[in-house]
Amino acid sequence: MSTWHQNEAVLEDEAVHTEPPALYKVLLLNDDYTPMEFVIHVLQRFFAMNRERATEIMLKVHHEGRGLCGLFPRDIAATRVEQVSAFARRRGHPLACIMEKN
Repeated sequence: MSTWHQNEAVLEDEAVHTEPPALYKVLLLNDDYTPMEFVIHVLQRFFAMNRERATEIMLKVHHEGRGLCGLFPRDIAATRVEQVSAFARRRGHPLACIMEKN
């Protein structure tokens, strides 16, 4: 048999509302030196795009100055930016990859 004591606190479950993590855009920027074929290769290698989609994004970069590679949580976006930038530099290309909060 249980006894209720007046000084005991009753804890009630409260719904915990967590926000999904902020997403960041990873973008490639146009330059006058990086070959189009190299940009397509980067999009396929680092963003798992098929050749057709990679070509569409490359043309957007070429004509509009920038193209969206994807939306990612901050840490993943930062890693992709670093990977792409390092890969391009090692191959002698000035391809710029940046991230912006969505």
